[in-house]
Amino acid sequence: MAKEIQVAVDCVDPRAQAEFWAEALGYRLPPAPEGEHPNNWAAITDPDGKGPRIYFQKVPDAKPATKNRLHLDVRSAPGLTGDERMDVLEAECARLEALGAKRLYRLESDEENEGIIVMNDPEDNIFCLD
Repeated sequence: MAKEIQVAVDCVDPRAQAEFWAEALGYRLPPAPEGEHPNNWAAITDPDGKGPRIYFQKVPDAKPATKNRLHLDVRSAPGLTGDERMDVLEAECARLEALGAKRLYRLESDEENEGIIVMNDPEDNIFCLD
């Protein structure tokens, strides 16, 4: 039997990270539980129940300068190829930059892979627009 998973993210500002990723992914962010410090943790869920819950937990220090060993691929252009694909990815990149993400670089398609855009979220965690 397959297990349900939750993706846990260490961060300095859980609420801000949850707000960014809820907007980025179209997830829901419920209000903080009453009586609990609103920024010790936050969690977002897929309103369709298909994607995993993403849990943001407060840690005392910022992300180390080294590369992430795990990152999210945000599937923004599934099934699209060529210029049409990259136009959709560029539009999504611009939307996420307005929310606080940073564009790192664009990889063009080759014989094996379609193009992607590599970005950082507001706390410099790498993710890819795919």
